[in-house]
Amino acid sequence: MSDGRSKVVAVEDLIGPVGRLEAILNTGREDALYAAVVAHPHPLGGGTMHNKVVYHAAKAFASFGMPVLRFNFRGVGLSEGVHDGGPGEIDDVRAALDWMDAKFRLPLLFAGFSFGSNVGLRAACGDARVKGLVGLGLPVRAEGRDYTYEFLPACGSVPKLFVCGDHDAYAPMGALEGVLVSAPQPRKIVWVEGADHFFAGVDQSPASKLEVMSGAIRSWVEESFGLKAG
Repeated sequence: MSDGRSKVVAVEDLIGPVGRLEAILNTGREDALYAAVVAHPHPLGGGTMHNKVVYHAAKAFASFGMPVLRFNFRGVGLSEGVHDGGPGEIDDVRAALDWMDAKFRLPLLFAGFSFGSNVGLRAACGDARVKGLVGLGLPVRAEGRDYTYEFLPACGSVPKLFVCGDHDAYAPMGALEGVLVSAPQPRKIVWVEGADHFFAGVDQSPASKLEVMSGAIRSWVEESFGLKAG
């Protein structure tokens, strides 16, 4: 994701409630106006900060010169601790937001994919430092786990983007749209045609939809914050 003016480095000093969290930072440009944090999908399903959706989301933010942090939840990769089923991971996201705030002192944007969207939005909603929220592949029910979004009204008036595949088995369109209406405006919902939960193509559209997903993020950043991708 390096653009010649920024570089990707390992983070050694991101400390969560139960120990070090493994993380990667795209350092961004010196004139960056925002910084971003991206959270990965469910650890029990193999989710890590190297997930393709997470990578492409981070790349979309990095195209604006932002510093972008990806991290592994507790118990994933080299991150210390053990998986906590949600509550502890919410605290991990808070630790990541704290680290970015202390490091850059810039307004923050948050994006999460699947499990990372649910726990991450719970952490970021209502945080005055977070000026924009992105939920990717927000699950309603996945692998026997139910996900609720009763917290969405607390997300306030910051711009919100929700991007999901229209063939997402974990988020039936009708069920998810019924949930997202509780998110205050401004909000934008993008259904990626012919995409599954992981933004892979299905049916008559077998090609990957990751570029469509990341394009939706870039367009939203441009529209909501007046930035131009480099």
